[in-house]
Amino acid sequence: MSPVLAGVLQLLALIGALALVYVPAGDYMARVYSSKKHLRVEKWIYKSIGADPDAEMRWPAYLRGVLAFSAVSVLFLYLLQRLQGVLPGSLGFSSVNPAQSFDTAVSFVTNTNWQSYYGEQTMGHVVQTAGLAVQNFVSAAVGIAVAVALVRGFARSRTGQLGNFWADLVRGTVRILVPGAVIAAVILVACGAIQNFSGIHEVGQFMGGSQQWNGGAVASQEAIKELGTNGGGYFNAN
Repeated sequence: MSPVLAGVLQLLALIGALALVYVPAGDYMARVYSSKKHLRVEKWIYKSIGADPDAEMRWPAYLRGVLAFSAVSVLFLYLLQRLQGVLPGSLGFSSVNPAQSFDTAVSFVTNTNWQSYYGEQTMGHVVQTAGLAVQNFVSAAVGIAVAVALVRGFARSRTGQLGNFWADLVRGTVRILVPGAVIAAVILVACGAIQNFSGIHEVGQFMGGSQQWNGGAVASQEAIKELGTNGGGYFNAN
């Protein structure tokens, strides 16, 4: 099969899959963001952050929520990278330098995911899973929440209420992104993707010589990377 034909077939398969799922997926998302009920885990999250999910917000309050959450996320991810050298599961990697830490933190929090480092040679397990993978979830959830608020703004012509940012953020993560990523991660593991917390291994090559290969929670991170349209991956060969 020629590369051109393979590309065309892949595109047609993608279009066909989207045609099959866009109505049920869209209906499900509409129910998620319009529901008045809160799951138990969602209630626990709201309580832990002191948010009232039933309080409607006008656009200034919604915007403040987006900016506040993003600022805290940047700070957390920055500090996580700067402290990598003293964290468990660092694979012997030192702390990331300040400029690189800030660049990566802003990139992943804004969902642009510009990656100017070798992931497998720079980030240990904690930074990859508790830092970058988490941002792959919540940065995508923030983007979806803003899109939902925009739709509400057009649909609600007689009110300035856009919903609740914290409810939209949590629901998008818990009810949409996490279930989808779990399913995708299981499929990736079944296909042979790495999913462990092992160290660096010396692997023999078919043509001779050897190569260092480190383990990690690759399948789970790649799953949300694709689902959340995130750019940054676990390995440099992304």
